[in-house]
Parts: sequence; structure tokens; C-alpha cells
Amino acid sequence: MQTTIINIKGMTCMGCVRSVKNVVEKISGVGSVEVSLENAQVTIQFDAAIACVDQFRQAIEDAGFEAII
Repeated sequence: MQTTIINIKGMTCMGCVRSVKNVVEKISGVGSVEVSLENAQVTIQFDAAIACVDQFRQAIEDAGFEAII
């Protein structure tokens, strides 16, 4: 498992946190997702043979937030 941290702009509430968590968790190969509203970031543990950071960035941006890698 690999771990990556992605900074996120645009999260303002716990509903935003749930949205980000839900879209990232749906990606194959993701083991765990922790979203911090206070730090404006998501920490993702994933299997690099199945998933990649670009998939996470795209899913977060498709949900309406800005992902900063």
C-alpha cells in the first residue's frame, strides 16, 4: 500500500468532507481515506498497481473541488 496526501480547496463543511470521501472510496484499489476539513486535505492509502493519484485528483475535481497535488 502507498499513501498520498492531496490538498483540497473548496471544502467548507462536513458535507464537503463526506462528498470527497465518498468519491475517493469508490475508486478500485483504495484501502482507506481520511479527509480533514481543518487541514483541507485528504490522505489516501491505496494499491499503486490498481489506482493512481491522477484518478483521485480527477474524482475530487469532478465532485466540485480543487485538488492540489
